[in-house]
Amino acid sequence: MIEVEAKVRKWGRSFGVVIPKEKIKEEGIKEDETIKILISKKTNVLRETFGTMKFKRTTQEILDESDRENWDE
Repeated sequence: MIEVEAKVRKWGRSFGVVIPKEKIKEEGIKEDETIKILISKKTNVLRETFGTMKFKRTTQEILDESDRENWDE
């Protein structure tokens, strides 16, 4: 099993995915063979983790408070 990142392209009234030639050779895939494809939409893990957090105070307010509490000593 291999993992390939590819773009979905319009192909007539359908969509298609091009598998790189190197990966075809690596797996030994031949024309007219049936293969299994697992589809997963690429996501931004950092955005999912940090983009959903909402703070009531700005970053500057938090930094000013840490300065007042002498955190950097």
